[in-house]
Amino acid sequence: MSYKDASLSIEARTEHLLRLMTLEEKVGQLVQLFGWKVYERNGSEIRLTEAFKEEAARGRIGSLYGVLRADPWTEVTLETGLSPREGAETINAIQRYAMEHSRLGIPILFGEECSHGHMAIGATVFPVPLSLASAWNLELYERVCRAIALETRSQGGAATYSPVLDVVRDPRWGRTEETYGEDPYLASAMAEAAVRGLQGSRLDADDSVIATLKHFAGYGSSEGGRNSAPVHMGLRELHEVDLKPFRAAVRAGAKSVMTAYNEIDGVPCTSDPYLLTDVLRKQWGFDGFVITDCGAINMLVWGHDTASNPEEAAAASLNAGVDMEMSGDMFRAHLEHAVLNGRVDMETLDEAVSRILRIKFELGLFERPYADPERAARTIGSREHIALARQAALEGIVLLKNKDRALPLSKHGAGKIAVIGPNADNIYNQLGDYTSPQPRRSVVTVLDGIRNRLSHAPERVLYAPGCRIKDDSREGFETAVETAGKADVIVLVLGGSSARDFGEGTIDLRTGASVVTDSPHSDMDCGEGIDRSTLGLSGVQRELAEELAKLGKPLVVVYINGRPVAEPWIDEHADAVLEAWYPGQEGGNAVADLLFGDANPSGRLTVSIPKSVGQLPVRYNGKRTVGKRYLETDMQPAYPFGYGLSYTEFEYGALSLSAPEMTADGSVSATVSVTNKGERAGAETVQLYIWDKVSSITRPAKELKGFSKIFLEPGETREVTFDIDAEQLSFVGRDLEETVEEGDFDIMVGPHSADVQSIILRVRGA
Repeated sequence: MSYKDASLSIEARTEHLLRLMTLEEKVGQLVQLFGWKVYERNGSEIRLTEAFKEEAARGRIGSLYGVLRADPWTEVTLETGLSPREGAETINAIQRYAMEHSRLGIPILFGEECSHGHMAIGATVFPVPLSLASAWNLELYERVCRAIALETRSQGGAATYSPVLDVVRDPRWGRTEETYGEDPYLASAMAEAAVRGLQGSRLDADDSVIATLKHFAGYGSSEGGRNSAPVHMGLRELHEVDLKPFRAAVRAGAKSVMTAYNEIDGVPCTSDPYLLTDVLRKQWGFDGFVITDCGAINMLVWGHDTASNPEEAAAASLNAGVDMEMSGDMFRAHLEHAVLNGRVDMETLDEAVSRILRIKFELGLFERPYADPERAARTIGSREHIALARQAALEGIVLLKNKDRALPLSKHGAGKIAVIGPNADNIYNQLGDYTSPQPRRSVVTVLDGIRNRLSHAPERVLYAPGCRIKDDSREGFETAVETAGKADVIVLVLGGSSARDFGEGTIDLRTGASVVTDSPHSDMDCGEGIDRSTLGLSGVQRELAEELAKLGKPLVVVYINGRPVAEPWIDEHADAVLEAWYPGQEGGNAVADLLFGDANPSGRLTVSIPKSVGQLPVRYNGKRTVGKRYLETDMQPAYPFGYGLSYTEFEYGALSLSAPEMTADGSVSATVSVTNKGERAGAETVQLYIWDKVSSITRPAKELKGFSKIFLEPGETREVTFDIDAEQLSFVGRDLEETVEEGDFDIMVGPHSADVQSIILRVRGA
């Protein structure tokens, strides 16, 4: 019997291989090193480092992180980075050396960042997850994930560190853009779609990668919206809200989970056996492996201070249920000693190693360890994927305001359009965090998109940047106002930036031309580690809007950003407002499609947008005891969860139930008709909410429990039906078990959380 015999079961192969391994080789399987450090490039030549060769030959590397990652951290640029073909060839060279020069020939697991596209040179950049969720289109999102999986696996990447399943409690958090928003039900549905899309029907297919669920757990609930800060939450709420998307994704078959940096009630997640073993494996039946976030074990010694030394930290993590360490520093240096010193028993170590080996067998890496460079060159950044990125951006953009039908604009006539603002023509500012360097030709900015629409009359498009995102300089105001004064309508593109410094320098505020300096200005005000104390626009952007408004011309504001913007003045004075989030490389075309009416807005908010930061928390699913108002303002958001306008009008018929009551283990259906009363075809997202009117545990006044996105031609009517059973009616009780209690429930249906009609459903005991 041999572990190399593909006719044997995975379990038999794993057991055989494990028996052959030394302690050093076992620990090696749990170590993931930084992949960009294992090779050197000199012109067209790729050489593996001697340090890598030594470690690989000894079997001390189980996985590599980010071989193809390109960004300022890795110091990989467009000039020094690997093309799709070169990326596949490089990963093949690394894999070949590891398999041919190590004693047992165990393949390396290559893990890559793929939050909204593979973070590698040439890969398609899709909208950020917050935008993808705003489309409320699960089928579309699954297709996006399939494309990402195909591009990643074609270069040899077999694991991705997405989806991000953190439920946002405070949008000041810089990583809000990476999430699906504030609702656990929607996040659960998106999580299931992500797992289906990324992992496909079988892991050993050449278009499938492992989905890694992160960050486990409570990472989006940190105090003050500060990254990695402590989380204060009871177990019941943790299970009902923050763990819900993870459980859904585990049930969908996810094969990897990443621990969060934060602590919950004083216990760091990376060393919490309750989370990593009791809940994840024993209660949920998770059969994949757990990996830490980068440097998370170090934090146990230097940060959380729950371990007195590195060996103790490594042992605590492994004993709690961690199987692999990203960065590998602590496991590589200290785990062998922890075993020899009795801090970790061999059985525990063997179980962790077995989990990694099983995944490698499931991925087919022993039989097909190498990528196809020709396929990588052919599929990465393909026309089909670019078209998909455009459709995803289009459906995720939310029309927040459209006074007197200011939109759509006309493509015909002689009227001029002034495109103004720091995000009108900055490629990196519209891509979001976790993005690789991009050639200018690959990204369509809003200015590009508008010029594309008016290519027959280029003289109609005027441009001035006006200001930067964060800088206080007003030197560009005069040119911007002068430019806008020549136009009939102003499209003002404001927002934020999660662009890390790619060395592109900054811009001349008068001409918009790039200016490279020794100290490039950073406009980054969002992204990982960039949390804010306010939700207002950074810098002098609002002042720019105020100056332009004095011209008395129609003012259309387009936000490109990674978190909600709270700017009441703009809400009041702009004629139209589009929230585009970070729309990816095709974002400019998508925005232009909507501005000129070539498409009808269908995006809906997945986060509530407050009037001011002082209202936080302002999420829609708060408790009824939340209070009435503050002294200065009420508790209502500027724009509620689920909200979004269209260029047409939808009318809802009366809501009905198939039966007025049901047993706790039974089911009923709720039906409503929706009619397109306007003159344009459009999509409406019909939303189902539920309120348990009397319960033993206090319940939110409204909880999303279903949604359906439908497309209607003018005058068309469709019925939408939701099935309601224990899944929709249950909550987590004091015993941490799901339960459905007898009593009355409000069944609510409407276009968004603040506009619903309701009907009573009575539930009896089973």
